[in-house]
Amino acid sequence: MIAPLSIAFFGSSLVSSYWNGAATYYRGMIRALHQRGHSVTFYEPDAYERQAYRDMDDPDWATVVVYPATEEGVVRSLEAARGADIVVKASGVGVFDEFLEQEVLSLKREGTQIIFWDVDAPATLARLRENPDDPFRHQIPRYDLVLTYGGGNPIVQSYGSFGARRCIPIYNGLDPETHFPVKPDSRFQVDLAFLGNRLPVRERRVENFFLDVAAGLPHRRFLLAGSGWDYKQSADNIAFLDHLDTCDHNAFNCSAKAILNISCNSMTDNGFSPATRVFEAAGAGACIITDKWEGIDYFFEPEKEIYVAASGDEVAGILDQLTPEISCLVGKRAMTRARAEHTYAHRARQFEGIFG
Repeated sequence: MIAPLSIAFFGSSLVSSYWNGAATYYRGMIRALHQRGHSVTFYEPDAYERQAYRDMDDPDWATVVVYPATEEGVVRSLEAARGADIVVKASGVGVFDEFLEQEVLSLKREGTQIIFWDVDAPATLARLRENPDDPFRHQIPRYDLVLTYGGGNPIVQSYGSFGARRCIPIYNGLDPETHFPVKPDSRFQVDLAFLGNRLPVRERRVENFFLDVAAGLPHRRFLLAGSGWDYKQSADNIAFLDHLDTCDHNAFNCSAKAILNISCNSMTDNGFSPATRVFEAAGAGACIITDKWEGIDYFFEPEKEIYVAASGDEVAGILDQLTPEISCLVGKRAMTRARAEHTYAHRARQFEGIFG
């Protein structure tokens, strides 16, 4: 272990998962860092009604500072973060991102490192390639380090081409104290379930891998959970849920015969970008079917610990051969692999190795 670090972390939200897919990642990493003796203050804006949809109280493993979603609120929080050993600016805070990307660099001094932590690197890099005038292009070389939660060598090389001093992926993982097997819940007992907010960068793939599959398998039951789907036209055998609180995620993952993972377009194109929900489901012992992307076998063994489908037709084929016994076996294998190699404790040790 290294000497305890004080870390100031500017992100979207630690206490609310509402329209905030990075919440599980933040919670897992920060909790694991706390368990290894480091202290984290998490600064998040009061924006997008997230505080009204909190799904956890302030934890005892981090200090949470909710600041007004104003420039003055950002400036006060930056001043409060001054003097930390590490200051993190995460991507996708949601308000004043450009201002934060610039001003957080003013905190750099001897004894303080400034880190950009990208929780959607394929999208960030696509933005930079499309806009030569994006000010972040000129700021990247000024950061001491870029961390990402996925992407592999393609992302490392891309950030290097924009002048990053170093870029290191710290992948999503599992917190076994948060995601674990529970009793099935009748609300979620279907043949195939998918949990994800409705996003333009993923909607077409949801249609292909989920909605079309349901339309072609009228004798099967499907469940679609997440914000934004309630008005979507669908087959009669699809049940809809809106935002699903994290307290229900284990039951959701333990109740369906299979859990579907559908990646955003940019993550599929790039590869090596497992979603947090893959590890959540694996931790609960779920049988996972994922869309196809490069690097899956780095995390789970296809056909043994996870099923991989390149199309909706392949999803339907997997469902046709899936029995409760096979589903249980594949889910147990995924859980064993995740606990052995992909917990946030593993990721926290990697973090310490970078700064040690």
